[in-house]
Amino acid sequence: MDLVARARGAASEGPSARGAASGGRARVLVGIVGAPGAGKSTLAADVLAALAQHAAAADSGSVPSGPSAEGTRAPGVSAVVVPMDGFHLADAELARLGRRDRKGAPDTFDAHGYVALLERLRSPREGVTVYAPAFDREIEEPVAGSIPVGPDVELVLTEGNYLLLDEDQDHGRWSPVRTILDETWFLEVPEQVRVERLVARHERHGKPPAAARAWALGPDEANARLVASTRDRADVVVRPS
Repeated sequence: MDLVARARGAASEGPSARGAASGGRARVLVGIVGAPGAGKSTLAADVLAALAQHAAAADSGSVPSGPSAEGTRAPGVSAVVVPMDGFHLADAELARLGRRDRKGAPDTFDAHGYVALLERLRSPREGVTVYAPAFDREIEEPVAGSIPVGPDVELVLTEGNYLLLDEDQDHGRWSPVRTILDETWFLEVPEQVRVERLVARHERHGKPPAAARAWALGPDEANARLVASTRDRADVVVRPS
Protein backbone atom coordinates (compact mmCIF):
# COMPACT_ATOMS: atom_id res chain seq x y z
CA MET A 1 0.00 0.00 0.00
CA ASP A 2 1.33 3.41 -0.98
CA LEU A 3 0.66 5.44 2.16
CA VAL A 4 2.37 8.52 0.75
CA ALA A 5 0.00 8.56 -2.22
CA ARG A 6 -2.89 7.96 0.15
CA ALA A 7 -1.84 10.91 2.32
CA ARG A 8 -1.38 13.15 -0.70
CA GLY A 9 -4.75 12.08 -2.02
CA ALA A 10 -6.46 12.87 1.29
CA ALA A 11 -4.89 16.33 1.35
CA SER A 12 -5.84 16.97 -2.26
CA GLU A 13 -9.43 15.87 -1.81
CA GLY A 14 -9.94 17.89 1.36
CA PRO A 15 -11.83 16.95 4.52
CA SER A 16 -13.81 13.73 4.35
CA ALA A 17 -17.57 13.44 4.63
CA ARG A 18 -17.00 12.39 8.23
CA GLY A 19 -15.00 15.55 8.86
CA ALA A 20 -17.30 17.82 6.90
CA ALA A 21 -20.19 16.70 9.10
CA SER A 22 -18.67 18.79 11.89
CA GLY A 23 -18.78 22.04 9.98
CA GLY A 24 -16.84 22.69 6.80
CA ARG A 25 -13.28 22.47 8.08
CA ALA A 26 -10.39 23.11 5.75
CA ARG A 27 -7.38 21.08 6.91
CA VAL A 28 -7.05 17.30 6.62
CA LEU A 29 -6.06 15.20 9.66
CA VAL A 30 -4.83 11.60 9.34
CA GLY A 31 -4.28 9.47 12.44
CA ILE A 32 -1.69 6.71 12.81
CA VAL A 33 -2.60 4.26 15.57
CA GLY A 34 -0.77 1.31 17.04
CA ALA A 35 0.40 -0.35 20.23
CA PRO A 36 3.51 0.85 22.07
CA GLY A 37 6.55 -0.07 19.99
CA ALA A 38 4.62 -0.60 16.75
CA GLY A 39 6.67 2.08 14.96
CA LYS A 40 4.10 4.87 14.69
CA SER A 41 6.63 7.70 15.01
CA THR A 42 8.91 6.11 12.43
CA LEU A 43 6.06 5.62 9.95
CA ALA A 44 4.86 9.19 10.44
CA ALA A 45 8.38 10.53 9.94
CA ASP A 46 8.86 8.42 6.79
CA VAL A 47 5.59 9.62 5.26
CA LEU A 48 6.40 13.23 6.17
CA ALA A 49 9.87 12.97 4.60
CA ALA A 50 8.43 11.49 1.41
CA LEU A 51 5.81 14.24 1.22
CA ALA A 52 8.51 16.88 1.71
CA GLN A 53 10.67 15.30 -0.99
CA HIS A 54 7.75 15.26 -3.39
CA ALA A 55 6.90 18.87 -2.55
CA ALA A 56 10.50 19.92 -3.20
CA ALA A 57 10.44 18.12 -6.54
CA ALA A 58 7.14 19.80 -7.38
CA ASP A 59 8.62 23.22 -6.56
CA SER A 60 11.48 22.50 -8.95
CA GLY A 61 9.02 21.59 -11.69
CA SER A 62 10.10 17.96 -11.98
CA VAL A 63 6.80 16.47 -10.80
CA PRO A 64 3.79 16.92 -13.09
CA SER A 65 0.43 17.81 -11.60
CA GLY A 66 -2.94 16.63 -12.80
CA PRO A 67 -4.94 13.38 -12.83
CA SER A 68 -3.44 10.03 -11.91
CA ALA A 69 -4.80 6.52 -11.58
CA GLU A 70 -6.11 7.52 -8.16
CA GLY A 71 -7.60 10.85 -9.21
CA THR A 72 -6.31 14.41 -9.16
CA ARG A 73 -3.33 14.91 -6.89
CA ALA A 74 -1.70 18.08 -5.65
CA PRO A 75 1.89 18.26 -6.88
CA GLY A 76 3.14 19.13 -3.37
CA VAL A 77 1.63 18.85 0.10
CA SER A 78 2.60 20.90 3.14
CA ALA A 79 2.39 18.55 6.13
CA VAL A 80 3.44 18.25 9.76
CA VAL A 81 3.46 15.49 12.40
CA VAL A 82 1.75 16.17 15.74
CA PRO A 83 2.19 13.31 18.26
CA MET A 84 -0.38 12.42 20.88
CA ASP A 85 2.53 11.84 23.28
CA GLY A 86 2.90 15.59 23.76
CA PHE A 87 -0.15 15.30 26.00
CA HIS A 88 1.49 13.03 28.58
CA LEU A 89 0.87 14.44 32.03
CA ALA A 90 4.07 15.61 33.72
CA ASP A 91 5.70 13.14 36.11
CA ALA A 92 4.99 15.45 39.06
CA GLU A 93 1.27 15.39 38.25
CA LEU A 94 1.29 11.63 37.74
CA ALA A 95 2.89 11.25 41.16
CA ARG A 96 0.25 13.51 42.70
CA LEU A 97 -2.50 11.42 41.11
CA GLY A 98 -0.86 8.12 42.09
CA ARG A 99 -0.45 7.04 38.47
CA ARG A 100 3.31 7.28 37.97
CA ASP A 101 3.66 3.48 37.87
CA ARG A 102 1.15 3.33 35.00
CA LYS A 103 2.64 6.06 32.83
CA GLY A 104 1.39 5.55 29.28
CA ALA A 105 -2.10 4.37 30.25
CA PRO A 106 -5.04 6.34 28.80
CA ASP A 107 -5.70 8.24 32.02
CA THR A 108 -2.09 9.47 32.21
CA PHE A 109 -2.68 11.84 29.29
CA ASP A 110 -4.58 15.09 28.92
CA ALA A 111 -7.12 13.62 26.48
CA HIS A 112 -9.34 16.70 26.53
CA GLY A 113 -6.36 18.90 25.71
CA TYR A 114 -5.48 16.66 22.75
CA VAL A 115 -9.04 16.83 21.44
CA ALA A 116 -9.03 20.62 21.80
CA LEU A 117 -5.78 20.85 19.82
CA LEU A 118 -7.14 18.67 17.01
CA GLU A 119 -10.21 20.89 16.81
CA ARG A 120 -7.98 23.96 16.49
CA LEU A 121 -5.87 22.27 13.85
CA ARG A 122 -8.99 21.38 11.90
CA SER A 123 -9.88 25.03 11.34
CA PRO A 124 -6.78 27.04 10.41
CA ARG A 125 -7.04 30.81 10.78
CA GLU A 126 -5.25 33.17 8.45
CA GLY A 127 -2.00 34.38 9.92
CA VAL A 128 -2.25 32.17 13.03
CA THR A 129 0.33 29.51 13.87
CA VAL A 130 -0.82 26.84 16.31
CA TYR A 131 1.88 25.41 18.59
CA ALA A 132 1.60 21.76 19.61
CA PRO A 133 3.51 20.03 22.42
CA ALA A 134 6.07 17.29 21.87
CA PHE A 135 7.39 14.52 24.12
CA ASP A 136 11.10 14.51 24.93
CA ARG A 137 12.23 10.93 25.57
CA GLU A 138 15.56 12.11 26.96
CA ILE A 139 13.78 13.63 29.96
CA GLU A 140 10.56 11.59 29.63
CA GLU A 141 8.44 14.73 29.84
CA PRO A 142 6.13 16.72 27.53
CA VAL A 143 7.45 20.02 26.20
CA ALA A 144 4.91 22.71 25.36
CA GLY A 145 5.03 24.88 22.25
CA SER A 146 7.45 22.61 20.37
CA ILE A 147 5.75 22.01 17.02
CA PRO A 148 4.57 24.96 14.91
CA VAL A 149 1.63 24.32 12.60
CA GLY A 150 1.35 27.29 10.28
CA PRO A 151 -1.88 28.31 8.56
CA ASP A 152 -0.54 27.07 5.22
CA VAL A 153 -0.18 23.45 6.42
CA GLU A 154 -2.60 21.27 4.45
CA LEU A 155 -2.17 17.92 6.19
CA VAL A 156 -1.57 16.95 9.81
CA LEU A 157 -0.36 13.44 10.60
CA THR A 158 -1.08 12.68 14.25
CA GLU A 159 0.14 9.47 15.83
CA GLY A 160 -0.57 7.77 19.13
CA ASN A 161 -2.01 4.81 20.98
CA TYR A 162 -5.52 5.90 21.80
CA LEU A 163 -6.95 7.61 18.73
CA LEU A 164 -9.61 4.91 18.29
CA LEU A 165 -10.86 4.44 21.86
CA ASP A 166 -14.65 4.35 22.03
CA GLU A 167 -17.18 5.91 24.38
CA ASP A 168 -17.10 2.90 26.71
CA GLN A 169 -13.30 3.09 27.15
CA ASP A 170 -11.60 5.52 29.56
CA HIS A 171 -14.92 7.25 30.27
CA GLY A 172 -15.23 8.30 26.62
CA ARG A 173 -12.54 10.96 26.94
CA TRP A 174 -10.86 9.89 23.70
CA SER A 175 -13.97 9.12 21.65
CA PRO A 176 -14.17 12.56 19.94
CA VAL A 177 -10.79 11.96 18.29
CA ARG A 178 -12.20 9.47 15.78
CA THR A 179 -14.85 11.93 14.64
CA ILE A 180 -12.28 14.71 14.11
CA LEU A 181 -9.87 12.67 11.99
CA ASP A 182 -10.52 12.18 8.28
CA GLU A 183 -8.81 8.80 8.20
CA THR A 184 -6.99 6.44 10.55
CA TRP A 185 -4.26 3.91 9.82
CA PHE A 186 -3.68 1.06 12.28
CA LEU A 187 -0.06 -0.07 12.32
CA GLU A 188 0.37 -3.77 13.10
CA VAL A 189 3.71 -5.57 13.57
CA PRO A 190 4.63 -9.01 14.97
CA GLU A 191 4.42 -9.06 18.76
CA GLN A 192 7.98 -10.25 19.29
CA VAL A 193 9.31 -7.41 17.15
CA ARG A 194 7.19 -4.86 18.98
CA VAL A 195 8.19 -6.05 22.46
CA GLU A 196 11.90 -6.18 21.66
CA ARG A 197 11.72 -2.64 20.28
CA LEU A 198 10.13 -1.50 23.52
CA VAL A 199 12.73 -3.19 25.68
CA ALA A 200 15.52 -1.61 23.61
CA ARG A 201 13.86 1.83 23.84
CA HIS A 202 13.54 1.61 27.62
CA GLU A 203 17.18 0.57 27.92
CA ARG A 204 18.28 3.47 25.69
CA HIS A 205 16.52 5.86 27.99
CA GLY A 206 18.05 4.61 31.20
CA LYS A 207 16.19 1.55 32.46
CA PRO A 208 18.31 -1.49 33.43
CA PRO A 209 17.61 -4.52 31.20
CA ALA A 210 15.44 -6.33 33.74
CA ALA A 211 13.40 -3.23 34.51
CA ALA A 212 13.06 -2.45 30.80
CA ARG A 213 11.61 -5.88 30.06
CA ALA A 214 9.35 -5.77 33.12
CA TRP A 215 7.87 -2.45 31.99
CA ALA A 216 7.43 -3.68 28.41
CA LEU A 217 5.63 -6.82 29.61
CA GLY A 218 3.71 -5.01 32.36
CA PRO A 219 2.26 -1.51 31.83
CA ASP A 220 3.12 -1.44 28.12
CA GLU A 221 1.50 -4.81 27.50
CA ALA A 222 -1.73 -3.79 29.25
CA ASN A 223 -1.87 -0.70 27.03
CA ALA A 224 -1.08 -2.77 23.93
CA ARG A 225 -4.04 -5.07 24.58
CA LEU A 226 -6.34 -2.06 24.87
CA VAL A 227 -5.02 -0.58 21.63
CA ALA A 228 -5.42 -3.93 19.84
CA SER A 229 -9.12 -3.93 20.74
CA THR A 230 -9.58 -0.79 18.61
CA ARG A 231 -8.03 -2.20 15.42
CA ASP A 232 -11.34 -2.83 13.63
CA ARG A 233 -12.28 0.85 13.88
CA ALA A 234 -9.42 1.93 11.62
CA ASP A 235 -9.89 2.74 7.96
CA VAL A 236 -6.69 0.93 6.97
CA VAL A 237 -4.53 -1.75 8.62
CA VAL A 238 -0.85 -1.33 7.76
CA ARG A 239 1.53 -4.27 8.03
CA PRO A 240 5.09 -3.20 7.17
CA SER A 241 6.95 -5.72 5.03
